[in-house]
Amino acid sequence: MFVEKWSKSPLHPALLLATWFYSGLAPKAPGTMGSLAALPFAWLIIERFGLSGLIGAILLVFIAGLWASKVYMAETGKDDPGEIVIDEVAGQWIACLPIAAMMSTLPLSPGPFILAFAGFRIFDIYKPWPIRIFDRRHDAWGVMMDDVIAGIFAAIIVRGFYGYVLI
Repeated sequence: MFVEKWSKSPLHPALLLATWFYSGLAPKAPGTMGSLAALPFAWLIIERFGLSGLIGAILLVFIAGLWASKVYMAETGKDDPGEIVIDEVAGQWIACLPIAAMMSTLPLSPGPFILAFAGFRIFDIYKPWPIRIFDRRHDAWGVMMDDVIAGIFAAIIVRGFYGYVLI
């Protein structure tokens, strides 16, 4: 099997979601790969459904992430394994919320997404307070929440840059 200690089907929903369709199985920088894999979905959701669609998608991914992370950790016996990247998806999409909110004044373009990606990755990697509080928890809640907070911090950066610097 391509996932150590995974005895269920390779198409099991918990595996697909936890690894965000296997992007978390990248041999190097799985969190970065998961964040990158989240961006095209964010663009599409924002383009098709706007801010409310992105908020709904974040809530769905967060709830699915709690379940998938719990199942994945129980099945593999690992605490907060790097291959779980659905938390990066939720956090990356949160970082993109200002893009959706400013869509009427700021056309969709790669620039804001690049800033959202860079900001999110910096906060997710360095884990300043209070992110590190959740990172120390080795359960599904901790897995998801540290990235949610990193996403909020990155969203503040994106909003600040595009909301104030470019006025």
